[in-house]
Amino acid sequence: MNAARKKTNQPSGKFSHLAGDGSARMVNVGTKPVQQRKAVATGRLVCSTATIRALRQQALPKGDVLAVANIAGVQAVKQAAQLIPFCHPLPIEHVELGFVVKRAAVDITCTVATGAKTGVEMEALTGVSVAALTLYDMCKAVDKSMRIEGIRVVEKVKR
Repeated sequence: MNAARKKTNQPSGKFSHLAGDGSARMVNVGTKPVQQRKAVATGRLVCSTATIRALRQQALPKGDVLAVANIAGVQAVKQAAQLIPFCHPLPIEHVELGFVVKRAAVDITCTVATGAKTGVEMEALTGVSVAALTLYDMCKAVDKSMRIEGIRVVEKVKR
């Protein structure tokens, strides 16, 4: 292991994806019990009021952006393990995306549930991220100043 890696990485006990030598690894969840798990993530697409007006009137060139973003978010949740190298493939039991259209933004929420040995935070974050990217893609022809912000996990439940 090189000296730069030793200095910049925390001890392996603090990051579950680091082996004792500092190399990255997938966490072994084989001995953990299956539990009901839920995660909720949120994010926001900030855009102009004119873009929001067009979105509300379904007058954007690419069509019903919220319906497409909803489908994209659900599909993304189901693909998280394909996109994130050490993310475990999980049996997704429930996905729900919500969109709140505000004066100059769209707030996005993604709720994911499973019965599994590990949580669904990455799936919820992926759902929000891809839904936001889809909104961005579908609105970019009319708004060059948009930005995606505040993507984070706001709830994690294990029982």
